[in-house]
Amino acid sequence: MTTATEARSAAGAPPTAEPMSHRQILEALTGLLLGMFVAILSSTIVSNALPTILTDLEGGESAYTWVVTSTLLATTATTPIWGKLADLTSKKLLVQIAIVIYVAGSAVAGLSQNIGELIAARTFQGIGVGGLTALTQVIMAAMIAPRERGRYSGYLGAVFAVATVSGPLIGGVIVDTSWLGWRWCFYVGVPIAAIALVVLQRTLKLPVIRRKVKIDYLGATLITAAVSLLLIWVSLGGNQFDWLSWPTAVMVPGALVLGLLFVFAETRASEPIIPLALFRNRTVALATVASLFVGVALFGATVFLSQYFQIARGESPTVSGLLTLPMIGGLFLSSTISGRIITTTGRWKRFLVAGAFLTTAGFALMGTARAETPYWRLALFMALIGVGLGMTMQNLVLAVQNTVKTSELGTSSSTVAFFRSLGGAVGVSALGAVLGHRVSDYLASGLAAIGVKAGSGGGDALPDLDTLPAPVRTVVMDAYGHGAGDVFLVAAPFALLAFVAVLFIREVALRTTTGDTPAATPASPSVSASAVGGPDAAAEPIDRAVDTGSARVAIDGVAVQPADEEADRQPVPAAVLTAPETEAVPADAVPAGAAPRRTRHHPGRHEAGRHEATRRGARRKAEHDRS
Repeated sequence: MTTATEARSAAGAPPTAEPMSHRQILEALTGLLLGMFVAILSSTIVSNALPTILTDLEGGESAYTWVVTSTLLATTATTPIWGKLADLTSKKLLVQIAIVIYVAGSAVAGLSQNIGELIAARTFQGIGVGGLTALTQVIMAAMIAPRERGRYSGYLGAVFAVATVSGPLIGGVIVDTSWLGWRWCFYVGVPIAAIALVVLQRTLKLPVIRRKVKIDYLGATLITAAVSLLLIWVSLGGNQFDWLSWPTAVMVPGALVLGLLFVFAETRASEPIIPLALFRNRTVALATVASLFVGVALFGATVFLSQYFQIARGESPTVSGLLTLPMIGGLFLSSTISGRIITTTGRWKRFLVAGAFLTTAGFALMGTARAETPYWRLALFMALIGVGLGMTMQNLVLAVQNTVKTSELGTSSSTVAFFRSLGGAVGVSALGAVLGHRVSDYLASGLAAIGVKAGSGGGDALPDLDTLPAPVRTVVMDAYGHGAGDVFLVAAPFALLAFVAVLFIREVALRTTTGDTPAATPASPSVSASAVGGPDAAAEPIDRAVDTGSARVAIDGVAVQPADEEADRQPVPAAVLTAPETEAVPADAVPAGAAPRRTRHHPGRHEAGRHEATRRGARRKAEHDRS
């Protein structure tokens, strides 16, 4: 009898590896999580150090935005490329290349002598970050079944939380330590990345799919150009030129045209960077939309938290990192706890909905922040945001991975990450522009109230509070406090749109294997479907009562005739209906509410002897029921 595994092999599907034990998974995840740690660290470690870095390199508010945006831009543009490569070649080799690129970019960033060099180095660093971000999710999906992935996604969320909280703290300590200096913010991740490289080489063992690699270079170029042009417009608009001006008339239509050309190119490409057919899947489409808006809210608002604490509240970089602990603690706990509950129950949508709602509420409440707002209130609001994000980010990826074929894991995972990074890049640029304009307006009105011209206290450069007179210092702190509150308030509607999107995602039971869904590769039933009531009967779980009527049940081609009608209606033992070669049926092939199908094997028995034993067991059962 041909098994489902053999059927897939005959069809040319990629081979699947043997299931890994919990220990093996943890060993392989160690290197992945270390790589993910340094990727997140690269963004968070500079958040508290940026005011000092820009003061040293003579940068202004627009440079503050671009130091962050440049990395997000490179991450966004390269994420789908990394994901596509993961479907075509060795995932292990790709993640190692991403780590090397990250290390090189970090070293160059630490050697920067001006803002231009720093932004260029951060852009190169972002290419490696894009690989680490996309490939971590892809490799986890290749190793772990969706039902178990919630548990390990909790570990990923925990690493995200630790990197997010330790990054600002490490950056603040480095900046406040005179014999180190801000350049070590970029050097500190290098040894961690080197350790990750070694660990991955020793522990990560995945089957390599060997097929011809054909990269859609045209699509990659078009999407990079479209995203870059859009981000340049958002970043410079209202600062270097008016929103309604000829640069806007060139950039916005240009980005749209490039986007349309990208869509056209993807329809013609044999190996598209982002297969448009993915978006016919309702879960993929809605999760992508939700990820886009979550990215706007997450990156666009939280990146300015350190600026709020340092300028609006006059705290040091180290203390500013400590003050964000409620948000990070909420993210850590919610991602870990929700991941374990999802693994236990297999239900995930409730966490997506609750997380998006809490994120929206948290941002709306943070919109009331001012320079003099009590910290306990801010801590509560930040905790709400952290809990919401912890239940949302990883589970959006999990929902998508659960509905696509194994051959599309890389592309689908990187698509979600791509749109989240795109939302973050647009959010940082757009909300950075909002903050700059609001601060300028508040400064102008505040300085006018105390009889000081705006030019003497404003400007594009970030203010150094220690050098300002007390009255001006108070006005500056109030202006940045009010402006930061406005940024959070603007981010809240984007979180609300993410909430609306996840409401319409249809929950699908998590698979218990890492193979394809039945829709992609139907499993071979162990019992003839026509023998037990037609094609739908093949999906019935065999450990439930099956009413066979007066039909003849076929077992490996051998017919077993029930003794009478009363015996027909009795539950058929699982051992009777089980064929030894048939693999377990994925949980999502079973109707809702039914128990998953199980398979029992009888190694060592001769084929004919096993059939005879099966017939004898059925006859004994029928005789026992009559007596």
